[in-house]
Amino acid sequence: MHGRPPEPMFPTPELFVDGAFVPSADGARRSVVCPTTGRTLAEVAEGGAADADRAVRAARTAFDHGPWPRATPRERAALLERVADLLERDRERFAALETLDTGKTLGESRDDVTQVADVFRYFAALIRVDGGHVNRAEGAVLSLTLARPAGVVALITPWNYPLLQASWKVAPALAAGCTFVLKPSELTPLTTLALAETLAEAGLPSGVANVVTGAGTSVGAALVEDPRVEMVSFTGGLATGRRVAQAAAQRAAKVALELGGKNPNIVLADADLDAAADHALEAVFFHAGQVCSAGSRLLVADEVHDELVERIAGRVAAIRLGAGWDPATEMGPLISAEHRAKVEGYVRLAQEEGAELRLGGRRPADPGLGDGWYLEPTLLLGLPPDGRVAREEVFGPVLTVERVRDLDDALARADATDTGLAAGVWTRELATALAAAERLRFGTVWWNDFHPYFPEAPWGGFKTSGVGRELGRAGLREFQEEQHLYLNGRPGRSDAFGRGGARRG
Repeated sequence: MHGRPPEPMFPTPELFVDGAFVPSADGARRSVVCPTTGRTLAEVAEGGAADADRAVRAARTAFDHGPWPRATPRERAALLERVADLLERDRERFAALETLDTGKTLGESRDDVTQVADVFRYFAALIRVDGGHVNRAEGAVLSLTLARPAGVVALITPWNYPLLQASWKVAPALAAGCTFVLKPSELTPLTTLALAETLAEAGLPSGVANVVTGAGTSVGAALVEDPRVEMVSFTGGLATGRRVAQAAAQRAAKVALELGGKNPNIVLADADLDAAADHALEAVFFHAGQVCSAGSRLLVADEVHDELVERIAGRVAAIRLGAGWDPATEMGPLISAEHRAKVEGYVRLAQEEGAELRLGGRRPADPGLGDGWYLEPTLLLGLPPDGRVAREEVFGPVLTVERVRDLDDALARADATDTGLAAGVWTRELATALAAAERLRFGTVWWNDFHPYFPEAPWGGFKTSGVGRELGRAGLREFQEEQHLYLNGRPGRSDAFGRGGARRG
């Protein structure tokens, strides 16, 4: 392992409630561990149900009596712009914290911070022009559809992209005029706590933003079940997402879920194989495959299968593992020892199901990597389409390759999963790509690319990949309720009831 880890200014390691950093109710602490070194980075407050209650109370008061829900769109936009300015000012600090916390490379983390600032700027611009619309009416009647804030919302974010995923929820929630309680993953809370500092510095009123660190079974459950919380936005695994949806449904609360996927990357016989091979690597080995949209399932036309596999194999073998702060590193560790063991289990299962282990699947022999939770980039061939590994999300640096006959065969295999988040299609023919997209039940379909997103376009999935959308206009709508305002400038009598009594009078 080369280079020294960065030494950023760490955030205040307490809960952020009602505009102040405070200890947890029982004083409990939790160690935050660096996946690259296995060493403790910080001891942060471990919240519980009592802390969730305190935070919801602050958010409820801020929504019912505070200035933020009644701020003008221009005022909200100005604050979001200030947040973006501060994020850009502190880009290196946030990037260093994200790399220490998650194990990703500094280059990836810097890109994350830039994208987070873009998200805040996008929703600042959108709320300035998002003024509702006029409905068709007759006479002196004016019918308006207006967007009102959804109220107090609970935001629950995952460990793989803690800052980015927080921004996808925080920025539209603030733009809409909501107040919120944010629970980050207990594994990676540092940049979320730093974001709380940034929101306070930007001038957000007390109680609007609250951050409670802690376990999902205590803090998360308390937030989801609280009757004062009017909406829940959750990103994470399917099993937890189902429990969140069930709890919210018990009290008819609004819910938005982003639950991951098993994402196919289809390469047809006429594809540009050099570009397809290059992007196949980025699709699955970016952030060690710990990406909800990772293109971990490569479906390759029979005519080009062997050539593409050879192109990919040579480069997989050359991927350099290491610390995220080493400029030469291409892929970092997995998030925890437990998660690495889970991914290793999928590699074994794939072989039991009949796949060939072409490369990787082991812990690296380099003693300099022994303290981190590394796993060699893995290439599996001949994966059976009806096995578990072809259908379940591995969430690690594991690329499986399946040989397909043609486009119809590829589409049938791609869609034979319960999830539908993202898919890629490689062909030189736009007509083929459009025909494939029409048949693919996935929220995003890329043609001759994999992974790009931007704030203006919605993000979310079909089937069990989630409910609702993040980003884009749809992402703002998740945090709003539509109100119909009917204005009658010439009210008159209807005489619908009691006409006989009126005549006698």
